[in-house]
Amino acid sequence: MAAELRRTTCSRDCPDACGIVAKIEHGEVTSIAGDPAHPVTRGFLCFRTSRYPDLAAGPERLRQPLLRRGGQLVPVSWEEALATAAGWLRTVRAESGPEAVFHYRSGGSLGILKQLADLFFDQFGPVTGKVGDICSGAGEAAQIEDFGTSDSNALLDLRNSRHILLWGKNPTVSNTHLVPVLKEAKERGAKLVLVDPVWHRAANLCDERIQPAPGGDFELAMGIARVLFDRGWVVPDAASFCDGLPEFEAMARSRSVAQWAEAADVTTEAVESLARKLHDGPTAILVGWGMQRRVRGGAIVRALDALCALSGNLFRSGGGCSFYFKRRKAFAPFGPAVVPPRVLREPVLGQDLLAATPKIRLMWVTAGNPVAMLPDSTTVAAALDAIERLVVADVFLTETAKRASLVLPVPSLLEDDDLLGAYGHHWIGESRPVVAPPPGVPHEVEIFQDLARRLGLSSYPQGSIDDQKRVALAAVAPMGLSLEALREAGGTVRSPVSGPVLFGHGKVLTQNGKVQLLREEPPAQRDAGLAPPSLPGGSAPLWLFSNSTEKSQASIWSGAGLGDHVWIAVHPDAVPGIPDGALVRVASRRAELLAQLRHDNAQRRDAAVMPKGGAFERGHAANALIEARATDLGLGAAYLDCLVTIAPVEGRD
Repeated sequence: MAAELRRTTCSRDCPDACGIVAKIEHGEVTSIAGDPAHPVTRGFLCFRTSRYPDLAAGPERLRQPLLRRGGQLVPVSWEEALATAAGWLRTVRAESGPEAVFHYRSGGSLGILKQLADLFFDQFGPVTGKVGDICSGAGEAAQIEDFGTSDSNALLDLRNSRHILLWGKNPTVSNTHLVPVLKEAKERGAKLVLVDPVWHRAANLCDERIQPAPGGDFELAMGIARVLFDRGWVVPDAASFCDGLPEFEAMARSRSVAQWAEAADVTTEAVESLARKLHDGPTAILVGWGMQRRVRGGAIVRALDALCALSGNLFRSGGGCSFYFKRRKAFAPFGPAVVPPRVLREPVLGQDLLAATPKIRLMWVTAGNPVAMLPDSTTVAAALDAIERLVVADVFLTETAKRASLVLPVPSLLEDDDLLGAYGHHWIGESRPVVAPPPGVPHEVEIFQDLARRLGLSSYPQGSIDDQKRVALAAVAPMGLSLEALREAGGTVRSPVSGPVLFGHGKVLTQNGKVQLLREEPPAQRDAGLAPPSLPGGSAPLWLFSNSTEKSQASIWSGAGLGDHVWIAVHPDAVPGIPDGALVRVASRRAELLAQLRHDNAQRRDAAVMPKGGAFERGHAANALIEARATDLGLGAAYLDCLVTIAPVEGRD
């Protein structure tokens, strides 16, 4: 039988939402590649996704429901699994009310139909919900405050930029399909600048590299603002489209350029250079996701928004301040917004679960692995262990699934059937199964349809998956983006509700149509309350960066993984006397773990870099070290406000 090529769209938590071409032989996926017809994917995939078939065929893949009996998870039939789940839901609601049920949905799959899980629990209860966003909460909230929305110019508009500032962003790992666009912009004459405390491979793309102090981005931005005001480089009509201009200017002028530069630990020449590039536009600011994961992360992004607006780059082609592409913009909701009886805060979920009164008796996890994903993993794990009933729907037996009372397998991204928007561009894609899931494994929507029938939820949609897709596309179908049109186009169509320049008409989407400038300086980044323990032979306190890697997608690793120990990279001067490759203790105020030391002369002497998403139970999880703290806006998680000490392991070289 000849090999067959089938198309789908990647649904993993990544900005690229790549088009995938799968090679099918004898009913199995033998290889996958990037779709050459997709205008962003352009025929290549990242390491993580290209190895996904091996991962999906591995021993951690779930193929049938598991129910906990006698302390062990044992295989059961789907009938028993769903009857059990329905019985638990019915009993808890009858005895303790729907607020004793908590639905936690995260971004393990970004498919639009995953919102039907929310609809089920809204109709069943409504139940306790979650509030906040550990991924992009502060940055999105900042841009909504400033601009009325968090969205971007078209991705390919970067070809029109004269300068591109990669501010805290590493596209070589976390946005790989941006890299060809950046290279094209360079070929057309654009100059690229990397602003990041951490050195990474994106530096090789850039003409200039600036490494401010960890968390010093706000001071750097305000130094640039001071230069713009001093040089007369603020556009003359700024007051006509900005609110809060006098207050913002007073804040910028509260220190000299040299003082702002000193606070950011950069040279005044670096500040002047960035200001000149904003003046000599069009200049685009591409804001990374990690930078806003600080207690004052929202204020940092708001400062960058202000620089973009005041320099005249907000309303022009080749400009803009891009943090996010509004991926759900084209899709209609599946039901009205429902106010839950109470909410738990995602960045401090372990604390909130343990303190909840009345207590959470049943927790349902969709598309997430909170034990590995959230800060303070130890408290999260303890909170989940204390819940009477934990139901987890997942593709893999994650650390969260291993704690479950009931585990429900769902289709992998190569078996799923869904619609995708992207948060790195404006194309819409369709996910279609290139192979069938393991025998008997239903679509997750079908699981909720079955439960709805058992629980008497007569208004829950019972149509086919295609019917649900048509509901989601109802708003844009008259604009040429029907399900049929999407399929005729090969599964990818540019969103008809997103133009080439986000604010090309010269107005933002705030209530009065004006940019809302930051008016008060946030508290300075403080070490107080974060000091790690003093260890014999240990380093000075170092700011921990738990960063994305080429081999991991959140908590799922492709390829060989981490091995026996997680690694931690530092400048050799930060750990005097400790050799490269040594096994070391890494300690924070919360926890301690063992790691293999890597010397890296390109890093700052006050920073340490570890991969995020390591296995908690194997002692790999950077999140075990990190305090659960919320950001200033959007209830994000302040992952990067963590200090650690590194010390040699006693008795070892």
